[in-house]
Amino acid sequence: MAGTGGGRPSVVPTLLYRDAKAAIRQLTEAFGFTELSVYEGEDGTVMHAELVQGNGAVMLGTKGRGGVFDTAMEGAGPAGVYVVVDDADAHHRRAVEQGAEILMPPTDQDYGSRDYLARDLEGNVWSFGTYAPETGG
Repeated sequence: MAGTGGGRPSVVPTLLYRDAKAAIRQLTEAFGFTELSVYEGEDGTVMHAELVQGNGAVMLGTKGRGGVFDTAMEGAGPAGVYVVVDDADAHHRRAVEQGAEILMPPTDQDYGSRDYLARDLEGNVWSFGTYAPETGG
């Protein structure tokens, strides 16, 4: 299967935002992602962006710019994305300092994780926690 080695994730959530630039700002400043690449159209619209955290990534772009993916995602509801972090409490403090909407503070889970939930500026729910599924790779 593609993406099982060489530092490339095999699953990458892809989200569309009305204001992709604001999403990139929030994901990097509040949630600690690193901007890997951003491709803009002539008018400054974010056509495609890649952000990374650890060995995972998320791709995003601007809603309403046309194309098959944009059309397929039209009317789609918010998504939920889980991101593994080393220290949920420290990560949560950063998100709070940047004004992120917190849905659940850091909480110990029965399955051994410590997680918190936040909502981004356009309604997607982000879970950040210490549980990392064992993928066998």
